[in-house]
Amino acid sequence: MKNISLILCLLVLILSGISPVYASKTMIVTAEGLADPNADTYKRDKGILVDDLRRDAKRQAIEKAVGAFVDSSTLVENYVTVEDRILSKSSGLIKHIIKESNPWLGDDGFYHMLIKAEVYVGKVSEAVKEMSRTSRISYLKQYGNPKISVAVTARDAERGTKETRSDVAENILKEHISRFGYRVWSEDYSKRLKTEMIERATIDNQTESTVSVSHLKSSDFSIYGKAKFDKRSITLRASGITVTKYVLTSWTVKCINNHTGEEVYFNNKVPKRKSWSSEDAALEDIGRMIGKEFSKEFFEEQLMAPSRIYQLQVLGLPDYDTGVLLKKELIGLRPVLNVDFRSFDGNGLSIYEMDFTGSRNNFNSIINSAVVKPLNAKFKEKAFRFMSAQGEVVKISFQSDESPEELVKRFTQSPPASLASASPERLRQIIKDEKTLEKVAQLNPKAVSKLQDSSTGAGKTYNSVKDF
Repeated sequence: MKNISLILCLLVLILSGISPVYASKTMIVTAEGLADPNADTYKRDKGILVDDLRRDAKRQAIEKAVGAFVDSSTLVENYVTVEDRILSKSSGLIKHIIKESNPWLGDDGFYHMLIKAEVYVGKVSEAVKEMSRTSRISYLKQYGNPKISVAVTARDAERGTKETRSDVAENILKEHISRFGYRVWSEDYSKRLKTEMIERATIDNQTESTVSVSHLKSSDFSIYGKAKFDKRSITLRASGITVTKYVLTSWTVKCINNHTGEEVYFNNKVPKRKSWSSEDAALEDIGRMIGKEFSKEFFEEQLMAPSRIYQLQVLGLPDYDTGVLLKKELIGLRPVLNVDFRSFDGNGLSIYEMDFTGSRNNFNSIINSAVVKPLNAKFKEKAFRFMSAQGEVVKISFQSDESPEELVKRFTQSPPASLASASPERLRQIIKDEKTLEKVAQLNPKAVSKLQDSSTGAGKTYNSVKDF
């Protein structure tokens, strides 16, 4: 009931009115549509098959966007509601189709079509932001409460090109961040401590120290500010007193997401007609001005970003063609928005760049259940094994006793791995033949069993990748 309430609340908010700013947010999604050609209507009119194939591809693109904010199991459990409220609204949620492949009949018996689409995710994002305060706090706790480091440097004409760190400005900024309940992180101390622990572990050959070093992580976000002053002196005629003022001539501020290297914020503002009697007073104001650029909601929104780029390293692929076939399988999986086959090495690691949805919470479990298990279900053996996930790198291994020729048959003739986690409702929409249903049952017996048990079930009542 809790999951159903959550999804219903989210869906109602999605369909409600929101600001144009959020409505314009988009993500690029690559998805695969499937169609079973064994239907009389398709045999009479292939145009209907292509329309259904394109419709399924669009629904999959939207399903991936929804999956960025809703747990995969919750999405499947409430698929009927999701389909009714969201997936059927593809014309309003897809901004445009960037690329569409020609449909092709695979050796697995399905027609396939790949699309790359720009999907509006603002409504989903806004719905998550409008969730209860408790839910948002819970999300941040799962992430581990963001760690933020700060560095503010200053220079003036007397210093020349030399920049010095300003403790005054940094402390004001740290105080501002601490009010959010976030942790202020010292990059310098963390690096120094890590160096000392590595040296100690090397001298003492201590495994425990080495393990501890691996847990010394850098900050999640780093804020950098730079200020340049001009020192101006004016002698008052009446008294002959010389008054010195500090004028800010330029300043810049940027924020970097240390998990991705992305500059998530950058700006430069120079306050007009403002001066200070001392450099410390000026730097205090600089610290406050930088702080005003960052709200608690800013970091929450960054943490709740719908997807992140990961490097997928696969060990043991026998040849390049197998690597291309694996890429096709990855494209169909729900958490994978986009994937690029970066490099192949038959004697080592083959590299994929994967745009992956979902949070870092329980990430290992998600990789295992949403990537590795569907692939193994397709191969009917534990050919893929999840090795590790460290930072932005995921490593899996591939091992099979079958010949390269047999492996190609496994890839091309078995139903797509994406159907291993498909809902009964999606299977009902795309499968038109009992023999096709039997093949899919080997991948997803639970969904097929539910489909056959339902009163409107299936059974006998059923009347080019490299460019993506």
